[in-house]
Amino acid sequence: MDLGLTGKVALVTGASRGIGLAIAKGLAEEGAKLVLAARGADDLNAAARQIEDSGGEALAHSCDVADDASVAGLAEAALARFGRVDIVISNASALAVTPERSSWDSSLSVDLMGAVRLVDAFLPGMRQQGEGVIIFTSSISGIEAAPMDDYAYTSAKAALNAYAKKLAGIEGPNGIRVNALLPGSIEFPGGGWEMIRQHQPELYNMIKAGIPFGRLGAPEEVADAAVWLASRRARWVTGASLVVDGGQSKAIR
Repeated sequence: MDLGLTGKVALVTGASRGIGLAIAKGLAEEGAKLVLAARGADDLNAAARQIEDSGGEALAHSCDVADDASVAGLAEAALARFGRVDIVISNASALAVTPERSSWDSSLSVDLMGAVRLVDAFLPGMRQQGEGVIIFTSSISGIEAAPMDDYAYTSAKAALNAYAKKLAGIEGPNGIRVNALLPGSIEFPGGGWEMIRQHQPELYNMIKAGIPFGRLGAPEEVADAAVWLASRRARWVTGASLVVDGGQSKAIR
């Protein structure tokens, strides 16, 4: 299936590993040019090399989405290299899941306001182009109250879902689609769930037991949904919160 992404320019934050890297690779496989952003330069450059070694084109640019000037620099670098950005995927997360005040500060600054900063930076160009796609990586934590004290993370993700819905309605007349992507528990090397499996096996097994397929998800399974959502095949999908969790969430919406 041709998703119509050849030649499109896609920007992905949190792109050095996990879901972000998988999304970037999936877009590159469909012919998109990539702008990869994350804080760690070494891992980010390694991610860009993976895409280029597979025949893709990628610009790696270190960026802290919690900082206005850093996001402005990212936008400047992306436009200098490619002249336009067609797809923005806000995937960076502080993964701050403790009940402390510091988790509120981190979650709101990175997960929520990081997305706002990206929209502020790239939305004007999309309006001029008359088209664009914006995707926020949210979480199923934003649609149900799990028995955990990750108040800040859950609240930030719920706010992202609301932001996507509101922005979609406002920007639809400008040809811009906005959606939220809601992964469930995703495991990958070096990620949080791998650490939990190794150090908190009871919690890991409890979560796994609640997923109908009896396993946690893989980044590529979320990436497949994101790539479709970014493509013209999903041109009638906007303002949606797309759950990709193997049936883990029990919410009825």
